[in-house]
Amino acid sequence: MTFRPGPPPPPPQQQRRGNAAAAAPLTDGEWHRLHPLTPLLKGGIFLIVVLGYVLNSLRDQLVEFFIPGSGPQEDGDPVRYVYEHGVVGWVLLGVVVVLVVLIGLFYLSWRMHEFRVTGEIVEVRSGVLFRTNRKARLDRIQGINISRPLIPRIFGTAKLEIAQAGNDANVQLAYLGVTAADDLRQRILVLASGAKEDDRDGPRRASNGVLQDRVDEIFSPELDPAAVRATRIVKVHPGRLIASMLLSGTTVFILLAVAAMIVSVALTGEYGILFGLFPAVIGAGSYYVRKFSRSLQYTIAETRDGIRIGFGLVSTSNETLPPGRIHAVSVAQPLLWRPFGWWDVRINRATNAGNGSSNNQQVSSIVLPVGTARDVREVLDIILPGLVGTAVVGPSASPEQLREGSAEAVDVVDDSLTTSGDRGGFVHSPRRGAWLRPFAFRRNGYRFVPGAVLLRLGAVWRSLVIVPLPRVQSVKVSQGPVERALRLATVHVQTVPGPVTAAVGALDAHDAQHLWSLVTARAVEAAAADTSHRWREREARRGPATHAADPEWATGTVPPDRLWGQVPPPGAAR
Repeated sequence: MTFRPGPPPPPPQQQRRGNAAAAAPLTDGEWHRLHPLTPLLKGGIFLIVVLGYVLNSLRDQLVEFFIPGSGPQEDGDPVRYVYEHGVVGWVLLGVVVVLVVLIGLFYLSWRMHEFRVTGEIVEVRSGVLFRTNRKARLDRIQGINISRPLIPRIFGTAKLEIAQAGNDANVQLAYLGVTAADDLRQRILVLASGAKEDDRDGPRRASNGVLQDRVDEIFSPELDPAAVRATRIVKVHPGRLIASMLLSGTTVFILLAVAAMIVSVALTGEYGILFGLFPAVIGAGSYYVRKFSRSLQYTIAETRDGIRIGFGLVSTSNETLPPGRIHAVSVAQPLLWRPFGWWDVRINRATNAGNGSSNNQQVSSIVLPVGTARDVREVLDIILPGLVGTAVVGPSASPEQLREGSAEAVDVVDDSLTTSGDRGGFVHSPRRGAWLRPFAFRRNGYRFVPGAVLLRLGAVWRSLVIVPLPRVQSVKVSQGPVERALRLATVHVQTVPGPVTAAVGALDAHDAQHLWSLVTARAVEAAAADTSHRWREREARRGPATHAADPEWATGTVPPDRLWGQVPPPGAAR
């Protein structure tokens, strides 16, 4: 028997072309245009609204035309004036000319709006008379958001927004086809991660026709675990979400306002003040409905490309955050949530929502709207695997060490959320700190874990602030006159602006100085060793042959430190 070798396998680019045809042309470095329906979705909807208004104005005239004597006989009606003076043809000609001009401008604007994706940047240029050019460096991408408002969702399109650091620095592609937007997001993250090629494409859904595809996209769930290759998913229970909204500070404020108005009516006998309740009730109702609809189907998933956060029912939005883009994390518990053991998780990121995007504000700050302590552990394990997850034991750990590291991670969270005093290894405020923190002086404290500093705060409103050391911007020690008299000080671990404030007060002056020196030294070492901006570059250097020989790669059970490109803490063996 003679063995004849077959033809050599095609290069990786050709292998991907069959299952990523929508994305491959968009990342070839050439200029491309947006979806052909973009002019309609951006400006054509306005024309439809105007046309509907005109038709509504003509309704009475149409009734008069078919049923003489039943229409209005008002003087000064512009439609009746045009009809009676026989200039209907000229008016219709003018309307047609205006429509042609507007359609021409929309088409020209679409033709001049182009984008390209290279190995270094995502660039967008637009404008007819006044040209604009935006660039987003791949290694500085803070996140990629895909939003699908109701009308674009019906037409099978989506808006892709690349978040960058700075005000109004985001790069927006509106609109792309839904499949093209998902694939382009994946390809951009692959390029940004430093990987040579993505060898784990998810399954592609076959087309069942244009109409059936639109129906499937509208009623499909926001998150398809198989499509995004999610390894872990945390979901927010709708009942718990409703209860957390009712047990919020906004509800308490509304109830106090209503009680004050009722008391005022009872004392004065004036019922006119009750009319002031109606705007407040309408505003509160719209606030709750908007927040609830935007928080439905809230999911936090761990994927190979980063942390995927999705939410929404009618209009959906999801964002993928690459590793290393989270600068601070806050786990907080409002007072009314304490009997139920609920917490929320917020983050600081080096980006602000721009270009008119309001959905990004929620994605940018809220990671977990409400959840139990177990949910908090899962979310922290997803967003900070080097801190809370099994990565704390290093890249070459055995299964037994991985289990021990996971148990240690659970202890870190449990010892930080509800404890006080020295438990959990925290350095807390001295007894004289009770003059400034009468309830929280035993809870206020700090401790270090591999790669981060933890600040435990508050006794009535509990919170835990986690700052990854590579993300520290500066450290400040402040001491007011009262603190100086009590030999106390406040330490500010400063990060990018956001809802999380990393500061712990009423510390002993010597402990504050010690915290300042440790954070300063460890932050410099951690920043020098950090490679999270190219989180899969080390994986690319290993090569496919090494991956095949690695049993962890063969079974798919890759530890989070290798999955995310984590770096061992300073001083560890490398």
